[in-house]
Parts: sequence; structure tokens; C-alpha cells
Amino acid sequence: MRKLVYYVAVSLDGYIAGPQGEFDFYPMCEDMMAWINERYPETVPTPIRESVGLPLDTPNKTLDTLVMGRGTYEPGLALGSTSPYDHLKQYVFSSTLAPVDNPQVEVVDTDPVELVRQLKKEAGLAIWLCGGGKLAGQLLGEVDQLIIKSYPVIAGDGVGVFTGNFEPTQFEVTQRAEFSSGAQVTWFDRA
Repeated sequence: MRKLVYYVAVSLDGYIAGPQGEFDFYPMCEDMMAWINERYPETVPTPIRESVGLPLDTPNKTLDTLVMGRGTYEPGLALGSTSPYDHLKQYVFSSTLAPVDNPQVEVVDTDPVELVRQLKKEAGLAIWLCGGGKLAGQLLGEVDQLIIKSYPVIAGDGVGVFTGNFEPTQFEVTQRAEFSSGAQVTWFDRA
């Protein structure tokens, strides 16, 4: 069975984006970008792949499907990209977006838990929960692994990593990596 992996950047105070969806306040460094390109190339948006030294035809290594909320989808859409991760099958949860004319993107207005359960039964690589916090809160019971990119920055306000009901859920640390910017990546598996 496929896993649902929440791979996400988080500030020290638990935000994945600013109040208006900003995410450019996370300090990037060359060693971390090289690591992302090598380990998780599929998480680099298609429109910027070449500018960060990643060929467009780089194969997916661990993820081949993406689920995201409308707020996560909006920044790419604002730049004219209807398929920000064209190398992945993308599901966008929204009750207000119109269908997108791209076979890689499906706008869905259904129960995210049921769709993820269905996707987990299909063949393929892991499923990436890309964001946002509200969708992550709805899917907490389905998250098999967290990959948290923790940055040494306080956001002060914004989109929480999980938004929803009080639902304590145990995870175990399985691995950790640190980079020159002070950022850390920690892998957590459901306990």
C-alpha cells in the first residue's frame, strides 16, 4: 500500500506559510538545494527546475502523486501555471475552482480522506501531501510519514502546519539531516 507523506517546510513557531501564503522567508542554502535536487527532485516545481540545476526530465524518486489545498495551488496559478508539478499527478481540493484543462491536474470537491484512501490502494510511489494546514488537519489520520524541513525563523503568524481538531497523534523520529543555514530535515513515521 502506498504511503501518504507530509513533506513540508515549517517555521520554528509552526507555520508553513505567512498570512497571505508567503513562503519566501525560509532561508535556502546551496547544500540544502543540492540535497533536495538529489533526494526529492519531484518536490521542485516544474517551472523552476532548470533554474535550480535540475533537468526537466529528472525522474521521480519517492513520490508520484500530490494532494494540495487551493491555497497551496494559488501561487502557481497566479503566475499562469495550471500545473505547478507537471511531473506528478496533482489533486487540488477546492469547492470553488473550475476544472483545469490539464490531464495532470484534477480539481476535486470530495472528501479528502476517501480520495487518499483510494489513492493508497493504487499502484505507484508515495503520495505527497503538499499543503496546506487545513487539508493536513483533515488528513492527519491518513498521514504515514512526516518529512519536516524546519527552518531557524519565526514567522509570527500564518498558516499552521496542521489546522483542525485537537487530535494528539504519536510519531517517531527515524532520521535527521542538518544544513549550513541551520535548517534541519527530520523524518517521522507514525508510531
